[in-house]
Amino acid sequence: MAKNWEFQNQDTPLGARRQRPPRLSLRQARILIGMNTEPAPFELTIPVEPADIDELGHVNNVAYLRWVQDVAVAHWRAIAAVEDQAKLLWVVVRHEIDYKHPAHLGERIIAKTWVGTASRIRFERHTELLRASDRCLLAKARTLWCPIDAATGKPASVGPDVRARFSVAEEA
Repeated sequence: MAKNWEFQNQDTPLGARRQRPPRLSLRQARILIGMNTEPAPFELTIPVEPADIDELGHVNNVAYLRWVQDVAVAHWRAIAAVEDQAKLLWVVVRHEIDYKHPAHLGERIIAKTWVGTASRIRFERHTELLRASDRCLLAKARTLWCPIDAATGKPASVGPDVRARFSVAEEA
């Protein structure tokens, strides 16, 4: 049987054929349902505290990682619906971080984060840590997060609103 990509619709007269609408790319479909296609960065200013400094006299790498998590949590709390915040927790599945330049006591850091792509239960997030005085890139990170059901402690699928706010459409 030959494939016929035309189909009949109840609104068309008997025997008349309508062309199938063009297939949409994943990116186009996500745009139509309101998903992000270009992530808007979220920023948080962080002061370098004495506890952040290591024996080398600069910010310890662990502090950079903490700031990556702090800005992600702040972003979630700033834009997620209260109901979603009550139902979902997030755990890190993977961190990748590149350290570029040191930070020192008394400096202010701009932690800038934006969301990336997502699968059913893995959400990508990007972060840059910048020195506020000159916007020098100090570190950049890519983190994979998994949503957890607050009641069960198990990985959870998220609703369309969370997916739209916390992931971007992949390029086709």
